[in-house]
Amino acid sequence: MATTSALPSPSPSSPSECPSGPASPSPAAGAAGAAPAGAAARPGPLLRLLGDTHALGRRLPQLVVGLALYGGSMGLMLRSGLGLDPWDVFHQGLQGSFGLSVGAWVTICGALVLLLWIPLRQLPGVGTVANVLLIGAAMDLTLRFVGTPEALPVRIVLMVTAIVLNGLATGLYIGARLGPGPRDGLMTGLHRRTGGSLRLIRTGIELVVLAVGVLLGGTAGVGTVAYALTIGPLAQFFLPWFTVPTAEQAGKPGPGE
Repeated sequence: MATTSALPSPSPSSPSECPSGPASPSPAAGAAGAAPAGAAARPGPLLRLLGDTHALGRRLPQLVVGLALYGGSMGLMLRSGLGLDPWDVFHQGLQGSFGLSVGAWVTICGALVLLLWIPLRQLPGVGTVANVLLIGAAMDLTLRFVGTPEALPVRIVLMVTAIVLNGLATGLYIGARLGPGPRDGLMTGLHRRTGGSLRLIRTGIELVVLAVGVLLGGTAGVGTVAYALTIGPLAQFFLPWFTVPTAEQAGKPGPGE
């Protein structure tokens, strides 16, 4: 991925700079008993999933558009035939070996990776769940309507368009601040729990999925290298345009204030 596709080096689309999901509630301080008058109520499950409710009228549509464009860019990248990012090499390898569509494997792998959050005590955001549900479907829809061009110059244009669109989509969905993708969250969770280098954790996971994907028949090539070298700078360019400020940054009172 997807996912949110993984990169060899930290970038705004990398988990080190992705907005994390809603923080785990800390244990209540003090002795057990009735809460003091005026004490803030513990947020409900929906509020914990959303993280905060500021500017949801912008953030939710932006999230959906970003994830749809992300899946679409993955489909265009595949149609270029010039190589995929590591996770999509893996997804394509699974499709070639076991059937189903590439988008279906994006969804299945996203759900399985999300289960690994449980022992890491990571809490998903609404964006995390939407990531699992939408990206694979958008990728399959793109593949249904876009064919693979024969001319190499057209394929190169398709690859470049896909990478730029992926950077734009990354800025949109991360900027919505509604939770990281499952693969990014796995990396940040391992980093937090083990204390290991985020760069090494990311690189190790990517190399494993890339190697397994190639062994299964996935396509790695010039597109894989081009994606790795450019997606970070592209995401850094687009993020400032689409990052929704918090209530504090916008100078507005949050809920209950």
